[in-house]
Amino acid sequence: MNNAINSTISFIKEQYKTENFIPLHVPHFGGNEKKYLIDTIDSTFVSSVGAYVDQFEGMMQSITNTQKAVAVVNGTAAIQVALRLIGVKSGDEVLTQALTFVATANSISYLNATPVFLDVDLDTMGLSPNSVAFFLEEFGDLREDGCYNKKTGNRISACLPMHTFGFPVRLDELIEVCDKWKIPVVEDAAESLGSEYKGKPTGSFGKLGAFSFNGNKIVTCGGGGAIVTNDFKLGEKGKYLTTTAKIPHPYEYVHDEMGYNFRMPNLNAALACAQLEQLNNFLENKRKLAREYETFFLSNGVKFRTETPDTKANYWLMCVELENKNDRDLFLKATNENKVMTRPIWQLMYRLPMYSNCQRDEQINSEFLEERIVNIPSSVKI
Repeated sequence: MNNAINSTISFIKEQYKTENFIPLHVPHFGGNEKKYLIDTIDSTFVSSVGAYVDQFEGMMQSITNTQKAVAVVNGTAAIQVALRLIGVKSGDEVLTQALTFVATANSISYLNATPVFLDVDLDTMGLSPNSVAFFLEEFGDLREDGCYNKKTGNRISACLPMHTFGFPVRLDELIEVCDKWKIPVVEDAAESLGSEYKGKPTGSFGKLGAFSFNGNKIVTCGGGGAIVTNDFKLGEKGKYLTTTAKIPHPYEYVHDEMGYNFRMPNLNAALACAQLEQLNNFLENKRKLAREYETFFLSNGVKFRTETPDTKANYWLMCVELENKNDRDLFLKATNENKVMTRPIWQLMYRLPMYSNCQRDEQINSEFLEERIVNIPSSVKI
């Protein structure tokens, strides 16, 4: 194992051509970022109204092949509002995965709903259609007004899969199961901009999709998010809710329900537009790096995670699978001590105190992956 670790450190330093600290993922600003930012400042429209907000939403519609995109302040807000749009209410339950970033579960909780944690598939690391089907066969109670949990009596109002590190879940199988039980699907596509499932963009399969443009994402605008949907009226409702639920009027302030001040500033949108113009180049660059990693790790007896059949991953964060937790910890310690940033996959959500009492299944695959998956430097190579 030590030889493999030492070889990995040398290989990554060679890839990024430096002996200095190598972060996990850094943004690359090689396009029109400065030009668009200066243009925004000169226009004085630096807040939530401006041409770049509209341009960003149009670009997201085109990239995801959807009818309506809504720019918001971050990915967490995008998920929260998408769940509200789909009808998640206080006291409801949402089926999701425990192997995820905490924002997935938090977005559910912000609506006073409760996550139900179901297992992932080993190959996609995302919510398993089989896990959802088994859970619903045991606990689902299908009524005229939707699906209810036999154990708790609560309504199951949504299913929220997350495309882990940009690897798409089995969307058609998952949606087929959920349709049978009258449960709408919202895609947590925060990590999967540019990924495809059976030739279609992630985010376009569920009733709504949610993306993140945080500083560490494949495309960033510092902080930002987007909701996308093929239901135009639902998208319009999303725009209205995220802009304080204000009814248009020449001069009066009229708000007829509780909305959110989740608007993306024009400054951020300008940066996002410049980044989106480079998305295809970023994807090509990262896929090339993934192929180089795969060849290297194969020769060193370490499993490198690759896309599954019928998918095209954006390889946002690339990762290796170690033999066991001990090997994982040795790998993490040695790489970080040698200025190569690596990180374990997240702690499972039910290990966190605020989600420890949530209903869950056996989590066999999630716990297996939790002990073995490590992210390695994945930045676009200059």
